[in-house]
Amino acid sequence: MEHILAKISIMLVPALLAITLHEVAHGYVAERLGDPTARLLGRLTLNPFKHLDPIGTVALLFVGFGWARPVPVNFGNLRHPKKDMIWVALAGPLMNFSLAVLSMLLLKSFTFLGHYFPSGTVALILQPLSLMAAFGLYINVILAVFNMLPIPPLDGGRVLIGLLPEKQGDFLARFESFGFVIIIFAIFATPVWPMLLQPVISFVVGMLAGSDLDVVVRVVTFLFSH
Repeated sequence: MEHILAKISIMLVPALLAITLHEVAHGYVAERLGDPTARLLGRLTLNPFKHLDPIGTVALLFVGFGWARPVPVNFGNLRHPKKDMIWVALAGPLMNFSLAVLSMLLLKSFTFLGHYFPSGTVALILQPLSLMAAFGLYINVILAVFNMLPIPPLDGGRVLIGLLPEKQGDFLARFESFGFVIIIFAIFATPVWPMLLQPVISFVVGMLAGSDLDVVVRVVTFLFSH
């Protein structure tokens, strides 16, 4: 029981921030570009319970990647629907990448302070904060990379729809209603994760973490090893 509580204490705040701010970023950019749907439906909020998807949250905590309830966007309200859709879609992954960078800065700050306070009360506080920052870096990189897969309804799919000529974009958009099935199949029944996503995620995490990569590896091993 204590082991489970320790895992939750490390994962909860970074995971909720990653999911919530990802969705709020979509809604905020959509409103700036002409669509107030998210705000009108109460989704332009930092309350995580407005954004959580039960299955996606469980997957995030136990598998290492997951999803939230998408913020509703009426692309017809956007001033330039085809072009603006790209910016709305990119807002989520860019938010996650920004949070990954912030987590990296926090991790390095905690590591720096740890050299001056190797023991005592301060050290006891710095240790869990370092683990939370390390997990924050890791989970935000995963969400940024995973959501950029070019399959609708993922953000990468919507970016691709916006970039393609109208005919090809409309054809790709037809996959949105069952795109999630394709995504699950691709992740669990094909080598997409080990051969494509995992190397990209490892590279970005390693680039950001630098000399603190061992902390990220340690926390990921602790959280997801059985």
